Amino acid sequence: MSHQPILKHFLFFSLLISFATTTYGQSVSTDDSYTQLEALFQEWRSFENPPLYNSAPDYRAATFTVRNAEFSVIKKQLNAMAIGQWPVAKQIDWHIARAEMNGYDFNQRILKPWERDPAFYKTIWTSRSDVPAHEGPTHHAVLEVWQYDFPLSKEKRTQFLAELMVIPSLNAQAKINLTGNAKDLWITGIRDIKTQISDLENLKNKSGIGKDRQALNAINKAILATEDLVNWLEEQAPTKTGPSGIGKDNYTWYQQNVHLVPMTWEDEVLLLKRELTRAWTGLKLEEHRNRNLPPLTDAATPEAYTVLNKKAANSLLDFLEEEDIVTVKDYFDPALKAHYGEFVPKEQRNFFWITAHYDPRPLFSHFYHWFELARMDNEPHESSIRKDALLYNIFDSRNEGIATAVEELFMQAGLYDDSPRVREIVYIMIAQRAARGLGSLYAHANEMTMEEAGKIHSDYTPRGWMKTEKELLIFEQHLYLRQPGYGTSYITGKYLVEQALAEYARKLEKEGTEFELKSFFDRLNSIGNIPISLGQWELTGAKEHLSTILD
Repeated sequence: MSHQPILKHFLFFSLLISFATTTYGQSVSTDDSYTQLEALFQEWRSFENPPLYNSAPDYRAATFTVRNAEFSVIKKQLNAMAIGQWPVAKQIDWHIARAEMNGYDFNQRILKPWERDPAFYKTIWTSRSDVPAHEGPTHHAVLEVWQYDFPLSKEKRTQFLAELMVIPSLNAQAKINLTGNAKDLWITGIRDIKTQISDLENLKNKSGIGKDRQALNAINKAILATEDLVNWLEEQAPTKTGPSGIGKDNYTWYQQNVHLVPMTWEDEVLLLKRELTRAWTGLKLEEHRNRNLPPLTDAATPEAYTVLNKKAANSLLDFLEEEDIVTVKDYFDPALKAHYGEFVPKEQRNFFWITAHYDPRPLFSHFYHWFELARMDNEPHESSIRKDALLYNIFDSRNEGIATAVEELFMQAGLYDDSPRVREIVYIMIAQRAARGLGSLYAHANEMTMEEAGKIHSDYTPRGWMKTEKELLIFEQHLYLRQPGYGTSYITGKYLVEQALAEYARKLEKEGTEFELKSFFDRLNSIGNIPISLGQWELTGAKEHLSTILD
């Protein structure tokens, strides 16, 4: 491996440190110093993308060791910046940069997905995530099939082949790097790699691929390499006996210093228990109130489901606009239409599609996700630090939090006044999110296995709706074990969104200004997909809620 890029970066940052030493003690304008932050952030992002080894990203232990000196220089340069007099929004950008660097540090010290987590080596992704980046740790050379139009143009074909040809080299490296002893991550991760085999086979059916010998050859080589990796993982599996959680202290540090969630592991357990209890209680009260109403009936045919979908989408968008909830942009409607989903036979429905076949509006409310991604596509944030997805899923409290929060906020604002029994679905969804997050907390504390955590998830979801289709249960608990904090982010993020709303309203009340829900959502949207705790700071100008996690 060539060390020339590392030496070049080291010299560059040595010069920057020298510059900082001579200027930060003098009077430097905010614009000038913020420009330095933007430049440093771009250098950081360039560094974060690892060098190549045999044409694949290099996650070997020796490479991380070599790169530690360069990382230390970057982090010291960030910490040397005097940001106390910057406007709040620019201070927040600095904290975002620091959170990402903390994420890199944590991954290298503790999480080590390239060492502990076979699913990290999944390359083929057939669909876009509903949040700014894929959920959970992913490597730096994934192939996003959904970004390609088939048949491929000449330029795209070259890119497609190059990305395919990473797979054999990366899979060979995986067998060197995967030295961890995390049993649940190992066993369940094999499923993800097996899935890649069928995804690769399906690529052969894409328009134009069947007649492209070079593409078929690349796909077949990738299939053989993936099958070989699966065989190796299965051979190693009986030797894996260790825990997969990161422990309470590491979990708390990660939440506070990377995802900027001002809570401890214990705080999250308390909150999720409270929300689980509240959701069950709310459900039973709704059922009592609605006891004389006819029960909801599910869509029993594809035609009925199509009608239900259109009615639900129109109802939601009309409600948002007519009740002044949020500014409805032109891209909201097509963003929602693209994710209506299709009719699923009753015996095949998982939790979310059970709810959708009764009334899709609770799920469509959660699809606020797609409005946010459309905003990123159509109205990217002016900040170079905020305009793209934050690394390490740092966006989870914001994106999963608001998507979960609006399910209940829209309900309380009157979305289901025309059909009160739908309120029952909202409480069932809250209970499911709280139960699965609670299970994930115990799994990360190594007080439960992934299977035991899944039992909480299943047993505490009302009406047995998590017991109908096991794949969703495995997928969710596996993801939350791979990505600390993600399983709880729906409920912790919901709480933090509600806190931001409350503190924003309280601020306006003190100022004698009327609170407007539409103004709250529009301002929150304009802030971008950053941790909601930082969003509250920018909304209110106050950061007391961050006193335990910001130096």
